[in-house]
Amino acid sequence: MGTLRDLQYALQEKIEELRQRDALIDELELELDQKDELIQKLQNELDKYRSVIRPATQQAQQQSAGTLQGEQRTKRQAISAEPTAFDIQDLSHVTLPFYPKSPQSKELIKEAILDNDFMKNLELSQIQEIVDCMYPVEYGKDSCIIKEGDVGSLVYVMEDGKVEVTKEGVKLCTMGPGKVFGELAILYNCTRTATVKTLVNVKLWAIDRQCFQTIMMRTGLIKHTEYMEFLKSVPTFQSLPEEILSKLADVLEEICWEPHHPCGCYNYHPDCWVVLQR
Repeated sequence: MGTLRDLQYALQEKIEELRQRDALIDELELELDQKDELIQKLQNELDKYRSVIRPATQQAQQQSAGTLQGEQRTKRQAISAEPTAFDIQDLSHVTLPFYPKSPQSKELIKEAILDNDFMKNLELSQIQEIVDCMYPVEYGKDSCIIKEGDVGSLVYVMEDGKVEVTKEGVKLCTMGPGKVFGELAILYNCTRTATVKTLVNVKLWAIDRQCFQTIMMRTGLIKHTEYMEFLKSVPTFQSLPEEILSKLADVLEEICWEPHHPCGCYNYHPDCWVVLQR
């Protein structure tokens, strides 16, 4: 049988072992949180760029069809309102519609987009163009704005009123001002997944899929071109082939540092300096 000193020593060892285990658990939990954040960021980026890549892929596949299929494709484009130009020179000369709005309406639309899980990761410049292009729509009480299963090409932001959302006849929720709905139709070219009916008179702002996709593609191509020119101006990258530079341009991210103190120290701010994502 050990002495009291031996028991105390053994207890101290066990306590130290438990402390080490706790530290390891904390470290693993922190690593797990970081990986969760990375997964969420990648998922958000995937949602953001899928809206541009998927329509372009679909149209490229459609262009290889025969004459009869070409006629059918024209009809489908009239429904889904897909943009047909993917060249930056063509897109840069496209004139987007502009509808005047009060500052309150502009802010409401912007905040609604930033609050939407599918659209909140758009760049501020893209959101601003979407806000400018949205046009007013009004519906009376008991009107059907969206019908489940229909082909949709509009996304809405509610400014005033109240609507009810149902799926297969089952009520899902009600929505009021400052909410986006119908976004899946312009993001993924799918049929409407639910029915939206008005409970009172409503005032909405809407944008069609063609206008939305034009904004997404134009800003994406312009950014890519700007990044390519920037990379080519860097001596270190000048010897790299075009393909490698293009891949580097795809992973560039803009950040900004703004002075916030007389000493000259800086605050991080998005949407400025170009850096490579790690």
